[in-house]
Amino acid sequence: MVSLVLRRLAHMAFVMFGISVIVFLIFFATPGSDPAARIAGRNASPATLAAVRASFGLDKPLPVQYAILMKKLFITRDLTSFVNRGQEVIPEVMQAAPVTLSLVTGAAIIWLAFGVLIGVLSAAVRGSIVDRVLMALGLIGISMPVYWLGEIMNLLTQSRLHDTVMFSWVPALGYHSFSRDPLTWFQGLVIPWCTLAVMYIGLYGRVLRANLVETMQEDYIRTARAKGLSETRVLLRHALRTSLITLVTLFGLDFGALVGGAAVLTEVVFDLPGLGKLTYDALQNLDLPVIMATVLYGSFFVVAANAVVDLLYALLDPRVRSDD
Repeated sequence: MVSLVLRRLAHMAFVMFGISVIVFLIFFATPGSDPAARIAGRNASPATLAAVRASFGLDKPLPVQYAILMKKLFITRDLTSFVNRGQEVIPEVMQAAPVTLSLVTGAAIIWLAFGVLIGVLSAAVRGSIVDRVLMALGLIGISMPVYWLGEIMNLLTQSRLHDTVMFSWVPALGYHSFSRDPLTWFQGLVIPWCTLAVMYIGLYGRVLRANLVETMQEDYIRTARAKGLSETRVLLRHALRTSLITLVTLFGLDFGALVGGAAVLTEVVFDLPGLGKLTYDALQNLDLPVIMATVLYGSFFVVAANAVVDLLYALLDPRVRSDD
């Protein structure tokens, strides 16, 4: 198990290095993507371009530029924005990260709880009217775009029904700090949590049901039934554990991507200043240092989530431990 952990950590470091190099080359070495020209503005004179290149170290060879950028990003942590001169990038990312973590963590708890509940219930009563209704609702949830559902929820909770008893507790759009007022923090995130979770509830429920139905046909399930175990115990103690492996894979990829900035639509719709919105604004302005920082931050969570998934495999499936 220790060797497995060490190999995953080494793999993470190698992948992160490769991602940083690729992202750097895309934005700094691609023909026609001169950062100095973006910083200096249109119709800048050659003298101005030369001064900008010297000021930002863009007149040095690419390996040196990469080393300087990584040093400012990870060691000295004084990387500054190209658009807002003097504004440091790391504090911006650190300020946006808790917002995204709060959004995704709350939504993940909701979609995991309801996704597993729907999947198990549908598998237990497969073929019945309850099964068909739950699967239809799951398909509807998957089909609703986050930005559309978010706008509908805003229309109801912030305008049409805001003064009613049902939604009078919903605060104004935006992020409310947990340290200042935990109750307002919770109230402000309930609607975004549910909006983000709806699609994943349907997806996880349908995937888990399909895996459970397939697993219930395996030989070891027949053996468990032959021992006299109840159908509920067979389903929950034997079939569910094996079927959760697929769900763990999905959750690791989805959670890592969302924490890394893929929740941008939800953040924009609900005016949450998270990492996705920060990346979106940086792309609008072509602020390369901010883009580099947010992309590497998001990549770290995706890579880390995959490593955690591999370790969870070893806990859920003993065959993985035996292979290692």
